[in-house]
Amino acid sequence: MSAPQAPVPFVVTVDVEGDDLWSKPERAANRNAAYIPRFQALCEQYGLKVTYLVDSAMARSPAFVELGRDVVARGTGEVGMHLHAWNTPPLPSPAVARRRPYLTEYPEPVMRDKVDRATSVLEEVFDVSIASHRGGRFAFDERYARILAERGFLVDCSVTPHVDWTRCSGGTAGAGPDYTKFPEAAYWVDLDDVSRPGASSLLEVPVSVFRRWPTWLRAPRPGCWRDWHRHAASRLLPAADWLYPRYPRGVPRKLAFRGAVRQVESVAVVGAAERTHLEFMIHSSELMPGGSPRVRAPRHVERLYADVERLFGVVGCGFLPMTLKDFRSWFGRRSAPPGASGA
Repeated sequence: MSAPQAPVPFVVTVDVEGDDLWSKPERAANRNAAYIPRFQALCEQYGLKVTYLVDSAMARSPAFVELGRDVVARGTGEVGMHLHAWNTPPLPSPAVARRRPYLTEYPEPVMRDKVDRATSVLEEVFDVSIASHRGGRFAFDERYARILAERGFLVDCSVTPHVDWTRCSGGTAGAGPDYTKFPEAAYWVDLDDVSRPGASSLLEVPVSVFRRWPTWLRAPRPGCWRDWHRHAASRLLPAADWLYPRYPRGVPRKLAFRGAVRQVESVAVVGAAERTHLEFMIHSSELMPGGSPRVRAPRHVERLYADVERLFGVVGCGFLPMTLKDFRSWFGRRSAPPGASGA
């Protein structure tokens, strides 16, 4: 495959968190830290840099701390923050924690306190300035953005374009964000409306999610069971291709991730005229057997690695490997926000 006409930045992000948080354990183990070095080695094999977005619990894992410090020291990656509201002090009651609240459900002073504490822990443990962030459960809003900007964060990557999380309840019903109308391209965040570009120093770098089907074609009309083709599409075909091997239920594994790889191959031909970047994501717990609902056995891990290696092979054809901070510097030299430094 030919290299992109204009090389496109490629960012690898890993949400470093406890084992199988999907099952809502009261106290998550962190055994998955022992499985992350294999992923790091694969990324280095293909010349890729990794941004590890670390939650409070994993910052206490000796195995991951050793890896994170080594990656930072060798310049092969970056450590950022991944904030889960239920396991970041001040801690909620066990009953609230079991519902997995979004940070955006809390009053602003509590949000600020949690951000401050989580950042301080990471900076102390890894001896670096923490500049990159992804909200737990992709939480993000205007208050959150202002807190991050005031705390000195440079990059957020919570946005998942074309994805509506409002049916995913947290501490209250329907608490998730709706990103269906958010940009796919990177943009300087408007702190009064995080869905649009603005003039702040906080750069949003959305996860790469490519719309596959228009909403009107895929979504069935309520109560209209004769509209069988829309119902079939809604159950069997993903609405969008994520640059993330999540393998939704009802969709064959190869079909689920093959679409994303095809999208990357297309970017390799079209180049930066169509994309500001590509951002791959994965959870650290998905790198071990039993770490997530869809990665239960060693064979599932091997299949995942086979798919990821296929993707990385495509990315090796001329893309620019970057951490989130690297990308901000690169993007800022080309499109600095009015009144803010792009460095």
